Amino acid sequence: MADLVRVRRLSDQEGQQLLRITRRGTGSPIRLRRAMVVLASADGNTVPAIARLVQADEDTIRQVIHRFNEMGMACLDPQWAGGRPRQISSDEEQFIVETANTRPEKLGRPFTRWSIRKLADHLRLHSTRRVRIGRERLRQILHRHRITFQRTKTWKESTDPRRDTKLARIEYVSSHFPQRVFAFDEFGPLVIRPQAGAGWAPVGHPHRLPANYHKLHGVRQVHGCYSVGDDQLWGVVRRRKSAANTLAALKSIRAARPDGAPIYVILDNLSAHKGRKIRTRAARNKVELCFTPTYASWANPIEAQFGPLRTFVIAGSNHPALTRRLQAYLRWRNANARHPDVLTAQRRERARIRSERQQRWGQPATRAA
Repeated sequence: MADLVRVRRLSDQEGQQLLRITRRGTGSPIRLRRAMVVLASADGNTVPAIARLVQADEDTIRQVIHRFNEMGMACLDPQWAGGRPRQISSDEEQFIVETANTRPEKLGRPFTRWSIRKLADHLRLHSTRRVRIGRERLRQILHRHRITFQRTKTWKESTDPRRDTKLARIEYVSSHFPQRVFAFDEFGPLVIRPQAGAGWAPVGHPHRLPANYHKLHGVRQVHGCYSVGDDQLWGVVRRRKSAANTLAALKSIRAARPDGAPIYVILDNLSAHKGRKIRTRAARNKVELCFTPTYASWANPIEAQFGPLRTFVIAGSNHPALTRRLQAYLRWRNANARHPDVLTAQRRERARIRSERQQRWGQPATRAA
């Protein structure tokens, strides 16, 4: 006599999970019915009794029991198969994605962007490879390939013919003479008015600022100086950008290293930074001006220092005396700056990693992240 078809002994976790599925009765109906079959078989019910319980065929009950003994809880999840044959091949799907990523103007269409309707019509009537597809199916294909509707962005590439030379010089002086490298730039415009921002607050109760946007005190600019080796940032607030203010900043930087040894100042290509008096005084006082390439002000180390200044002082503020708040933040920042010995140890560690990488792979060392 053949043995009765019955599920194996359940583990505590499997029993609790099956009981939870059958009690809640939510989710997939197929998953619920299969859980009832397994749980009923574990309780000692025969196949005909379970078939009457769930209103299913006895062969189906036996199949569920055998699959549970083989696969465990994975047998509860339905594995859909069959249905209408696939009408869009993989090559056609790839062609659809390529067309969606191509500007309509390049394909001879008189518009600058696709809509779902326009793209479906183009694939059906005007493309070199005709593909009949509905709008909903087209939307699903684009979603699966992570093609979403986004705003167009722009960027500027550096047109400076000496771009590589300037970047190489900045990298060289920053890595070989960090204690004598400084950065200078202007930060602004600053206006005394409420500034939108973000911060921690109870849910549904954000901090609020008055919406008084009258510019009664003019516009100001922060002329900032940054010592790369000492990690110190200082600056003053001026009414405008000018060669005279740039010259005053260079004097402040030169005074930070009064020993007369050469120093290097990284700054951008603003016309107020290239005056004749500035160049003459720089040459007389052993100050090398290292200009960043055109449209590449990101190469200036001070740009990263202005980010926290905007985040923690400007954003979310309503300061009636903005200059005082800026100077207070600079004092706090410099008091909590990284120690020069720590910076030197970090640079030595990065240099060691680059050297080991070069020896291991026999390739030129690159800057460590």
